[in-house]
Amino acid sequence: YLKISKLALAFAIIHSKPPGKSCKEYTEHLAKTVSKQDFGWKSKVEALEAEVLRLRQELLLNKICPRIRLENDASAETLLDQECIDPMSYSSQLEDSGCDVSNDYAFDSLGIASDFHESEHNVNTSKRWLERIPPLNLCCTGKEESLTVPVQFLQHLLEIRKLSERGILQADFTELENDSFTICNSVSQLLDGLTIFYNSPKFPVSNFLSEAVCVLISLITDSKLSNHVLKKCFKKLEEFKKNLIQIILRNSTVNRFQALHAVSHTLVLLARNNILRNSLISLLLSEVRQFAEQLLQAHQIQAMYDITRYENIFLLCMILEQLLQNEAEDSNVSSSDYDGEEKIKFLKNLDQIILHLSDEFPLFSLYLWRASVLLNSSQIQ
Repeated sequence: YLKISKLALAFAIIHSKPPGKSCKEYTEHLAKTVSKQDFGWKSKVEALEAEVLRLRQELLLNKICPRIRLENDASAETLLDQECIDPMSYSSQLEDSGCDVSNDYAFDSLGIASDFHESEHNVNTSKRWLERIPPLNLCCTGKEESLTVPVQFLQHLLEIRKLSERGILQADFTELENDSFTICNSVSQLLDGLTIFYNSPKFPVSNFLSEAVCVLISLITDSKLSNHVLKKCFKKLEEFKKNLIQIILRNSTVNRFQALHAVSHTLVLLARNNILRNSLISLLLSEVRQFAEQLLQAHQIQAMYDITRYENIFLLCMILEQLLQNEAEDSNVSSSDYDGEEKIKFLKNLDQIILHLSDEFPLFSLYLWRASVLLNSSQIQ
């Protein structure tokens, strides 16, 4: 059937081609025309899908919070804790080459302080809350536009959550279980947008992208919402972490320190969720172990090794060490997921690897030893 169809199409093109044009030229012209039509339909479909998602988000918000209970009749005020940023603390540093890393904690490349600052804002809960949660007053351009819808939806979700906790709103978050599509798509769009930015970052970072990261971290650390998000979007979050790790390892630009600092800081922030922290430790153990084995093999046969990957692996080692220290200090966690296969693989033959690499690669060997000490100390505890 396919062969007959192709033959019929060929005859149709031959019979209908205008004079003065060869069959090849006419076929290419038809192909371009059809592809333009396909592109037009594709853009229309994408626009309709985006509109459907926006309507689903609005519907879900209305189901979660169909009405509010106001204190003091029509007008009431409450204090709403929000994670905030101080753009003045980092805008000047982001304009340089990125080589000044004398103080890693003096600034944050994404405009997020190392520890979120808690501030109190007065929120007017008058009749406008009966209609909808107010939108974000943030401007975005270019590729940030794709983040607008998911960031606003998730921000509204967080605002409803905080206001319901204070008794101003009556909200039913069990609706998130009934509409997993909306929450999954929203989180996926947010993660995809952040991945695109990290692959080709531009500095200084806009307030909107900083806010997007704040929304993500608030979502995964919220005591109630995080359970819904992890249940529906765990695979997507795992993919996001793997992408960030590969972005760190692959980056070979000269002044890459600023961009890599932003990526590594986001990984550390993701680890504020215990479940994500354990899986991230497993991923880092695997990457560092594989590189150590490859480096040992290259050293033994005097072969070339990837210098860029060697330079960037230290960021993963520092992140791993910080997470292991945090894990050791967290008394609420009795057992860790990384205490399984990845830990056994990492510690197996590690002493021999350190012994053979210590002369040629003393700094990397030191990081391996420090990681092993933290792993063994946690086991002793």
